[in-house]
Amino acid sequence: MSTTDFQLRPTGEGIVPLRVIGAALSDRGPTRQRNEDSVYFHAPAETGLLLAKGVLALVADGMGGHEGGEVASHLAAQRVGELYFGSESGPQAALEEAFAAANQEIFAQSREKKGLLGMGTTCTAVSVVNGLAYCAHIGDSRAYLIREQQTYCLTEDHSTTMEMVKKGMLTRAEARVHEERNVILRAMGTRPRVDAASWAAPFPMRPGDRILLCSDGLYEVIEEPEMATLTAGLDPSAACRRLLDVAIERVSTDNISAVVLQLSGTSV
Repeated sequence: MSTTDFQLRPTGEGIVPLRVIGAALSDRGPTRQRNEDSVYFHAPAETGLLLAKGVLALVADGMGGHEGGEVASHLAAQRVGELYFGSESGPQAALEEAFAAANQEIFAQSREKKGLLGMGTTCTAVSVVNGLAYCAHIGDSRAYLIREQQTYCLTEDHSTTMEMVKKGMLTRAEARVHEERNVILRAMGTRPRVDAASWAAPFPMRPGDRILLCSDGLYEVIEEPEMATLTAGLDPSAACRRLLDVAIERVSTDNISAVVLQLSGTSV
């Protein structure tokens, strides 16, 4: 778990210190032999980099069989983190550049190395810079906002069932149990160019907010309202542990991952 302080400037107010605490945890789950998920959280120690790029959190859920999924998700987490903080661009552009470059590297390795053909990974990344959240996303891992004990999904799955929901063919409740719920339409590393989604504008955060990033192995067995109640009063590390323990108890059939960011105001 890492903690860092930087400055938030709410509209019409003075400068208010904001503390960001983060934790990441992943488990292969009760039914899988290997873990193809990867998680990432980093808060730079260098003040200038922290002010420019803030903190970065990421979850990736690999696919491809044998070691392919594990390799793809690990590459996504490693390279997106390195490229985001190494970029001279602003936060949103840096995320998009990092996704594009990581995608090319995963795609190249899938073509060059025996046993890795067809590997790919979901990737959902959120950075928080000066009180604003930025996002890049591909696949069906998710980002949630937990605010005042309410849970809001901040990303849209790139999946067959989500397309059916958008066309009115399924309700969201029906999509949760549909036989094609795990069929994703976009993934990092499966094509030469990535078609990632991003927010049109950064999302303003408030003290007390939490961001939860997770793979489908978690949200398929824990419903959105429970995410807030299960983690209430817990620090990010304990919140991640609690979410994974519940998913394991409910016999999630996939790998299970969570990254939690907590924002809190501090006295000057």
